[in-house]
Amino acid sequence: MTTTKQTQHQVLDPSLLGRPVHLLPIFAAQLRDDLAQSMRLNMNRRYWGGFTVQDVAFSRLEGNEIRSRWLSFAAPAGQIAFSLERKVLLSVLNYRYGSGTKAEAKPDSAAAVDEAAVRVTATEERLAVVLGQQLAGTLAGRIELNLPAIDKPAPAEGEAGEGAETEFKPAPGSHPPKGTWVITVTVAESAGGMSGQFWFALDKNLMASVLRGLLRDRDGGKKPKAAAPLAQRLQVGLVGRLASKEVTLGALYDLQVGDVIPISLSRADVLLEDSRLFTAAVTEHKGKLCLTSFEDAE
Repeated sequence: MTTTKQTQHQVLDPSLLGRPVHLLPIFAAQLRDDLAQSMRLNMNRRYWGGFTVQDVAFSRLEGNEIRSRWLSFAAPAGQIAFSLERKVLLSVLNYRYGSGTKAEAKPDSAAAVDEAAVRVTATEERLAVVLGQQLAGTLAGRIELNLPAIDKPAPAEGEAGEGAETEFKPAPGSHPPKGTWVITVTVAESAGGMSGQFWFALDKNLMASVLRGLLRDRDGGKKPKAAAPLAQRLQVGLVGRLASKEVTLGALYDLQVGDVIPISLSRADVLLEDSRLFTAAVTEHKGKLCLTSFEDAE
């Protein structure tokens, strides 16, 4: 009995051909730094004071993920969907409303929270919206910062000077479809040791902006070659005159096929158009006549 070994081949996605998806880890590292800095701001420390950003990674939904609650935020250049693990949300809720010090005193208290035993409250839902606005604003800011100036979205009339809360208006969202690009952010609580995740799902317009910003970084990494001096770039044609001989007109008319004109080969003249610039010695190299030992013509 013979068995045939089947080889698994990677299926190429035509929508990714020619797009700098291999540079997405660069954007992920940038976003990680932005989120960490944003969480340290005074206005956000009251929410994220006990958390640190552990990892940021891109992936695409396969369609078999566990369903969760999603919020949608209207960014200037597209839609950002946001979802947060409830254990992270409850931990932020506890830290925000005064039990954070207790959690620091008893590290196991955060891990002991039973999500199923805690009912969903209006305060929890409002906090999810606030956190989504904060984090989506940071993501949108990074996308816009990477874009060339000509591609940056123009602010809508009347939005100049307004805050992120009016710019990123929340709306109920649905689970993103299969194939959607998702950014997974892993955070950890330094006191209790609890870790969790939240996610951003980008629509096609925003994902195109991410890749367009990375193209600028890729092109900027290619240092243009310095132009050579004009004297090295300007092409001119030189003429090498090996020999010349004066004969009478009668001798010229008497020439026949097979006649030999004796000449003496010394130094050749090198001309640029009709100007005699150099003299050069004539040598042979691999069956070819070459000019060498150039000297300025007197």
